[in-house]
Amino acid sequence: MSYGIPAAEPSAQIPVCPRHPDRPAYVRCQRCGRPACPDCQRAAAVGFQCVDCVNETKRTTPDVRTVYGGAVATGRPVVTLTIIALCGLLYVLQWLVPSDGIYENLAFATVYADPSYGVFEPWRMLTSAFLHSQGFILHIVLNMYTLWIFGQALEPLLGRIRFLAVYLLSAVGGSVGFLLLTPAYAPGVPVTGVVGASGAIFGLFGAMLVVQRHRGGDTRQLWVLIAINGAVGFMVPQIAWQAHLGGLVTGALCAAVIAYTPRGRSQGLMQAGGLVLVLALLVAATAFRMATA
Repeated sequence: MSYGIPAAEPSAQIPVCPRHPDRPAYVRCQRCGRPACPDCQRAAAVGFQCVDCVNETKRTTPDVRTVYGGAVATGRPVVTLTIIALCGLLYVLQWLVPSDGIYENLAFATVYADPSYGVFEPWRMLTSAFLHSQGFILHIVLNMYTLWIFGQALEPLLGRIRFLAVYLLSAVGGSVGFLLLTPAYAPGVPVTGVVGASGAIFGLFGAMLVVQRHRGGDTRQLWVLIAINGAVGFMVPQIAWQAHLGGLVTGALCAAVIAYTPRGRSQGLMQAGGLVLVLALLVAATAFRMATA
């Protein structure tokens, strides 16, 4: 008489990760309850969530925006620091590159904005704002210090992209101001280049002035600061006050576009359109100056 040996009961099924079926997963998502392997786990306020639930939360949670529509960014002012680092790098390269190659290829002069002279290089209207005088170290020191002070205030308020747009357009506006308010290039006269971030810095002055007014803040100290710095441009030789004025006006226009655009779903699109219009005005002013030179 034979006795059968009872079969062992099947072991409980081991949970596996839906994303990686070959991996056992003993931790379950606190939101959907599915198992998740260590690579698919994300720490949550309580326990863990799977990566799918975390991504879904990001998609469905509206972005936090500043009052001017920019994405809220915490921590260091990344754009401001990047501009300072780039100016510092180019300043060092101005000393290291032989034959002053950096200055010769990136500085701005009115001749480079007029194609009739055969040297049409309009990008210099922007690149010149990242160079500084080698013979006067306070030129870059004061500009970068001022950029740091105003960048810390404006970049978080406007948002990184909008702050960068204001800065770059103000830099171009400074070159346009210099172009409009200086005599036309005369053939045979040595070309004198214009460098410095002062036009863009004055653009930040103008932007801060508009933003402060829009927010109902006191602007008297800003007016004093603008007046003092503007007067220095007339009293100290070899300072392009024309670029200061051009940057100031451009920065104020850009900030007005950003600050006074009605809030809503189309706010960002309308702001972008307004900033493109400011750029178009700078191009039109340049074309008009060349046509009447």
